Amino acid sequence: MPSKRSGTRRFSSGSLYTIGVTGGIGSGKSTVCRLLEEQGYPVLSADPLAIEIEESDPVVMRKIKALLGSEAYTAQGALNRHYSADRIFSSKRLQKSIEAVVHPAVFRELRRRIMELSNAGEHLAVIEAALIFESGMHESLDYIVVVDAGETVRIARVIARDGVSADEVRKRMAAQWPMERKVRLADFVIGNNGSKEELQSRVQLLRIIIDQLA
Repeated sequence: MPSKRSGTRRFSSGSLYTIGVTGGIGSGKSTVCRLLEEQGYPVLSADPLAIEIEESDPVVMRKIKALLGSEAYTAQGALNRHYSADRIFSSKRLQKSIEAVVHPAVFRELRRRIMELSNAGEHLAVIEAALIFESGMHESLDYIVVVDAGETVRIARVIARDGVSADEVRKRMAAQWPMERKVRLADFVIGNNGSKEELQSRVQLLRIIIDQLA
């Protein structure tokens, strides 16, 4: 089956297809990807990869320190996530500057890992990323799945997961595209307002569709 975006620059070439999975904070995209991974699909998660790059690439680290200050890293060289998040989510300009440093490095590494999968004979790779649309990554992916959930549900999930306030969650939400905009641009939408069993059923349906693509 041809790529939905066959006229754009794809992450891969040949017979390997890329399926992007995204959604707003607290929507459950990581759970969807974990269920797909349990079914045997290779999953590449951009957000942990970004942290890996931010803590290992000396050029990226130097640029982040220039933007956020030396407090962005601990004495051991680990990213000070709480401090960095507070700075980034409080300034749209700073957020864009950090993204301009990190996103190209993440794209390069994703491309390398996707080509490794292709060379190993894989026919499909799932790419999990919170900012697929915001970063422009969707232009290089074949299909996009958006995991959707109501704002109240998402806020409650993030509070329970991260131990932050509702105001902090809303601040993070404001740094992302509205869910309605993501849903309009999606090739497939998975609703995740209900139980884990309901989500599993929807992921099974998505799996049938993915198998047809691959």
